[in-house]
Amino acid sequence: MIRQFELVERVQSYHPEADEDTLNRAYVFGLKKHGTQLRASGDPYFSHPVEVAGILAEMRLDTDSIVTGLLHDTLEDTDATREEIARLFGENVARLVDGVTKLSRLEVQSESTKEAENLRKLVLAMSSDIRVLLVKLADRLHNMRTLHHIKDPARRKRIARETMDLYAPLASRIGMEKIKRELEELAFAELNPDGRASVLARQGYLREQGERLVPQIEIELAKTLVDGGLPAQVSGREKTPYSIWRKMQTKNVSFEQLADIMAFRIIVDDVAQCYQALGLLHGRYQVLPQRFKDYISVPKPNGYRSLHTGVIGPFGQRIEIQIRTAEMQDQAERGVAAHWIYKQGGPSTDAPQYAWLRSLMEILDKAPNAEEFLEHTKLEMFQDQVFCFTPKGKLIALPRGATPIDFAYAVHSQVGDTCVGSKINGRMLPLRTQLANGDQVEIITSKAQTPSPTWERFVVTGKAKAAIRRFIRLRQREQYIQLGRSLLDKAFHEEGYEPTDKGLEGVRANFKHATTDDLVAAVGEGLIGAREVLMAVYPGLKQGRKAGGADVVPISRARTKAGKPVDVGRGKTSSGEIAIRGLIPGMAVHFARCCHPLPGDRIVGIITTGKGVTIHTIDCATLESFSEASERWIDVGWDSVKEGATGTYTGRLKVTVANQPGSLSSLSTVIARNHGNISNLRITNRSMDFFDMVIDVEVTDVKHLADIAAALRASPAINAVERARN
Repeated sequence: MIRQFELVERVQSYHPEADEDTLNRAYVFGLKKHGTQLRASGDPYFSHPVEVAGILAEMRLDTDSIVTGLLHDTLEDTDATREEIARLFGENVARLVDGVTKLSRLEVQSESTKEAENLRKLVLAMSSDIRVLLVKLADRLHNMRTLHHIKDPARRKRIARETMDLYAPLASRIGMEKIKRELEELAFAELNPDGRASVLARQGYLREQGERLVPQIEIELAKTLVDGGLPAQVSGREKTPYSIWRKMQTKNVSFEQLADIMAFRIIVDDVAQCYQALGLLHGRYQVLPQRFKDYISVPKPNGYRSLHTGVIGPFGQRIEIQIRTAEMQDQAERGVAAHWIYKQGGPSTDAPQYAWLRSLMEILDKAPNAEEFLEHTKLEMFQDQVFCFTPKGKLIALPRGATPIDFAYAVHSQVGDTCVGSKINGRMLPLRTQLANGDQVEIITSKAQTPSPTWERFVVTGKAKAAIRRFIRLRQREQYIQLGRSLLDKAFHEEGYEPTDKGLEGVRANFKHATTDDLVAAVGEGLIGAREVLMAVYPGLKQGRKAGGADVVPISRARTKAGKPVDVGRGKTSSGEIAIRGLIPGMAVHFARCCHPLPGDRIVGIITTGKGVTIHTIDCATLESFSEASERWIDVGWDSVKEGATGTYTGRLKVTVANQPGSLSSLSTVIARNHGNISNLRITNRSMDFFDMVIDVEVTDVKHLADIAAALRASPAINAVERARN
């Protein structure tokens, strides 16, 4: 364990103005508070905070950070209070200690929930002071160094997985590559000991084959630079087992195919010499294709700068070379800590390199619970990156596999919400297109656009997923409330009553809902029957219908009422029917895929618990399966729309087409001329003379579909057309 005077000397070696008295008082306070507590290793518990403070001293951090390291477990594991720490060591230290402290007193259901809640608190704390993250990383690093003392293997693996998924990527995001590498190695040893052992065995074999190879390559590279008039510092090292394993996995190559098992670093005086060294090396050695990366011209989001290249170097070895200045080297190893400004309290989190942190704050704002926040954060943090540009040249870093939708949300949430199209390198391309390094992306927006639920299928960033899910959640709730009010209006009016907010407020507690809107939304979602609410408001009513039914009518009556023609264009629905036009399909209302109902069809609704209402045509064969569940049937109808308003629905046709050149062209031309759009086409039968196919067509109503079918029958290439019912 580091002794008191040793810690003070370490801090004063790089920060002579450090407050020695405060450091001594913090050491004694922590030692006294932790008292006789022991760690799993049997060592005094205070050895852990002291080692954390020592790691922070290696980062060359300020006095408040070192004191926080000494005290970071006192709130959680001792009787110390935040007020006591603030009184003795100042408000800054108290705030930092509180930010690092886990939510040990939080009652949670599972370890995953606890992990998620801790991460939420960490993000909130480090958004105002990045030193919270630095202390947390030092804390995690020492815990990983002593992980082998924990006897429970499941707990060891959980801690290692959390380290690999969250803390190593967080270290990378703030440029702390040295700490990131050690965290990854320690976690890899626990999570995949066999994989690590196999990589180490291969490294050992190669080392035996060429024990003096690394120093010989160093000499040859240095000689190449000196001969070109550029003296430089050259050093070589082997890649870590985890970095080798990860590249074998992601690139799907063998150990021998990797170009950078050996890496060499060249340190020069300034940026101009970086490019001079690159030219000398490329002039001497054969360059490996697609291995050159210029992080000086385009730095990584965490501020990392360097030139990377791969060559077939001396003795025919495939090697990676990194070229940078001494300042860049310091930044690469220590990240944010390399630019610590003691008197100003450290770098501001408003700086460009903390855009990722602001993105996490937006995810935190949009996620409905801790578990979803944890999911989105892992997406945001733990992926390889591609670098794209806005039309004005601003760099946007995204995970590999990102699409223009991800790019739009990275620019601004409002840009993502209103995105309607994208130009990639000047070409209009689909929104699901995966972006590549160096792409210039222009986002086209429209004030009338809203996020599409289908976007969630192909976006990859946590920020985009959180925003889309939040929109769906809010819009779906609005739709459930709208449908629920319609169901309640119908149920109440049938008994001669008017549903009022006062009446609903009086019974919402009976159904265990916090607000009236929650109660109404539950009715729309099918979780509570409208008739149940009516009986709760007016308990004296006779139970004239089956208990629990939302809007119960006998099947025969439902078929009779729904069987009436609906006047779609005149502004009325049949008496007593619930209007569904205006409710977005896929939210509170779902159109059955078995019969593809269209405006103008005679329809009936089936209440589906947790999904709202599913709409069927009245002659749909599927309805027979609900014949014993009469309480789930409701009367619905198509509401009128204003003159000139349009909407698209999917109608399905069965078509028999002559097997001859131009038939498919004729079919698509006829549909297009009649203002339809083919959304799907499937061939169901092939023969020498004819093809049978099923076509999904986007139309406005049943008359539009009938007009298209009639036009198809008039085409010589079409043998038969009928509306499909399945």
